[in-house]
Amino acid sequence: MKLRLYNTLSRRTEDFVALDPGRITMYVCGPTVYDYIHVGNARPAVVFGLLARLLRRNCGSLVYARNITDVDDKINAAAREAGTPIATITERFARAYHEDLARLGVDPPDVIPHATAHIAEIIAMCERLIAGGHAYAAENHVLFDVDSYSDYGKLSGRSTEDMIAGARVDVAPYKKNPADFVLWKPSTDDLPGWQSPWGRGRPGWHIECSAMAEAHLGETIDIHAGGNDLMFPHHENEIAQSTCAHGGKVFARYWLHNGMLTFGGKKMSKSLGNVMVLHELLEKYPAEVLRLLLLRAHYRQPLDWSDNTLAQSRATLDGWYGVLRDRADVDVASTDETVPEDFEAALCDDINTPAAFAILAGLADAARQANTEVNRYRTKAALLGAAHLIGLLHEDAEDWFKQTESGTDIDPVWVQGLLDERQRARASKDFARADEIRKELAQHNVVIEDNAEGARWKVVAASASSN
Repeated sequence: MKLRLYNTLSRRTEDFVALDPGRITMYVCGPTVYDYIHVGNARPAVVFGLLARLLRRNCGSLVYARNITDVDDKINAAAREAGTPIATITERFARAYHEDLARLGVDPPDVIPHATAHIAEIIAMCERLIAGGHAYAAENHVLFDVDSYSDYGKLSGRSTEDMIAGARVDVAPYKKNPADFVLWKPSTDDLPGWQSPWGRGRPGWHIECSAMAEAHLGETIDIHAGGNDLMFPHHENEIAQSTCAHGGKVFARYWLHNGMLTFGGKKMSKSLGNVMVLHELLEKYPAEVLRLLLLRAHYRQPLDWSDNTLAQSRATLDGWYGVLRDRADVDVASTDETVPEDFEAALCDDINTPAAFAILAGLADAARQANTEVNRYRTKAALLGAAHLIGLLHEDAEDWFKQTESGTDIDPVWVQGLLDERQRARASKDFARADEIRKELAQHNVVIEDNAEGARWKVVAASASSN
């Protein structure tokens, strides 16, 4: 199926055509590992992880790299504050990052390069840039000369003057131009450092991704993706230094950027104190609720995060899992799951998840209404196939409804004991006791559903159980 993507560089939606279908390459910027990530940092991993699935299904063999930045001033500060070695900080939070994304249903990339493992490649790239007249050494620094690259600013669509005005630029007397950015900087004895032709030092942020992408994917890659807050300066600088280091070759053919998360209409950021930490959210909510919310809006648009949108995501999943529970007697083999063409076509249209979810809702309705054995099997197979492609409905339906809002299970033995007592009370016409039991369960957000086969139960959000 044809895949179309919005290319930030050309500012239009284009058919994706791989440079080599036998080896499609994609690089996504990963985190700087000095703390747990906030939920906004998870959006590119979720969205572009879904893109990786689509590429593998429709376009050819993929090599997908998502990096770890493990040398940075923020890491140094976190280690100093904690009184621990820097490696302790980076290893702890890199591990937490991978574990939290796995809980979100994000497939691991093929390559996870670490910046500290690529110092030799970074130094070599700096040397090539200096030799080509695109960088210069000054006071133990190496800086990229932005005036040497005429297309600087093309990705973000702004002039150098505009970019300087809208960014925090380090003013230093050794810079030729205030916009020149650091490729290498000196390290004091208390900071991480490596020997280089310019003295003991460490890399700048931007050069790390260029060197890692080159080392694992080549000089020209198919797709480079990340949050739109990275467009400038990070991605703009990556293009400049990679293009110049590679003799003018195109660095990335397609650039994709996801929109930011907002909280109450404001950008989620630590400075505003409205950051929602993913690790903490995963302890409070079922992971699929978070995944659905991260995918509900189109990836290029802002996504507002709130208690209301979380409740909506939970309600949506409750409805779909309700269909699976009602169709528990229909056992669909995983090999028989089907992905409807219109559902996949929506995803292949620039990862149009809102359209895909509308189709998924229709598939759930069809499965709910199917009234023959053949149709029940066919519609459930389609529902599961579509949901599994987008990373949802992987849990057992009965278990899903027994999760509390915190994502933990409620004691089913205790619930069933009360249900059995309620059944006996109703049989003896002690309806007052039966009502007391219903209210007692409702206090724990457990709702009873009576049907022809008896009674079953589920856990709902606190607001729903009080209605």
